[in-house]
Amino acid sequence: MNRFLLPALALISFNAAAQPYPSRPITLVVPYTPGTGIDIIARTVGPKLSERWKEAVVVDNKPGASGNIGAAAVAKASPDGYTLMVTVNTFTITPALYKSIAYDPVKDFAPVGRVANGNVALVVNAAELPVRNLAELKAAARERKLSYSSPGNGTPQHLAVELLKQRLGIDILHVPYKGAAQALTDLLGGQVQLAVLPVHTALPHARAGKLTVIAVSGERRSVLAPDSPSFAELGLANLDIDLYFWIAGPAGLPREIVRKWNQEIASILSAPEVRETLMKQGMVPAPGSPEEISAQIRADVERWKKFIAETGITAD
Repeated sequence: MNRFLLPALALISFNAAAQPYPSRPITLVVPYTPGTGIDIIARTVGPKLSERWKEAVVVDNKPGASGNIGAAAVAKASPDGYTLMVTVNTFTITPALYKSIAYDPVKDFAPVGRVANGNVALVVNAAELPVRNLAELKAAARERKLSYSSPGNGTPQHLAVELLKQRLGIDILHVPYKGAAQALTDLLGGQVQLAVLPVHTALPHARAGKLTVIAVSGERRSVLAPDSPSFAELGLANLDIDLYFWIAGPAGLPREIVRKWNQEIASILSAPEVRETLMKQGMVPAPGSPEEISAQIRADVERWKKFIAETGITAD
């Protein structure tokens, strides 16, 4: 009986392996709450993939522990292409902030490609701190005690200002908040004088005259804020405080599945309606290869480990 059963099992296995990908619904994990940039990417790209592949792409929000809960779930998933995640470079900071996390950000994931970049802007309260450039900001910081808000200890906005302080040789007091909304409210109210904000958040308040944009992250001017200088232009090259977003599955994802995702993402991001949706949220579509994003992740993990060890920064 066994000699008849074994060929049958082999045939079943062959047929399963030969099924085209995808042949069932895909889960796209978002390790943060609904409404975030990562969530918007997932809910923009997901339906486009469903249209192309004729299979559902289900967005699953798994927030908590600065994205660690959702990331851990993906790291433990089967590397069959049916569980992936959208994430942001906060992911490269957490290994330096937490003594123990349930995954290795480099070894336990297979990035399939970058999706978008997001510029941030250094802004000041126009009434409380009437400076217009970095030189005037440096002078003001040496004349009076300045403070800046952030959404919390260990957030990208916090690290960005600390990196700026180091590069500029100035001291500014950090005032952490429990989230971005209150940090912005108190900046606009003058309780603190400056902050780093996503460009699309900063620009409406700058146009209203409440905030002044001192500089925008990146090696060249942002397409979202072409009238504002980049940090590189002002002598702060290689600052690397942009946000960047990518999609990844668990380590061991088959090469052909990685390639399929990468090609589809690039094609979807070229669609005008997708580009418009992401740009409205301050995210500039920027498809890239798996190798490129993997190298960027590795470099950033090491960079932030070194910086956080030097500064003694801790998470909330």
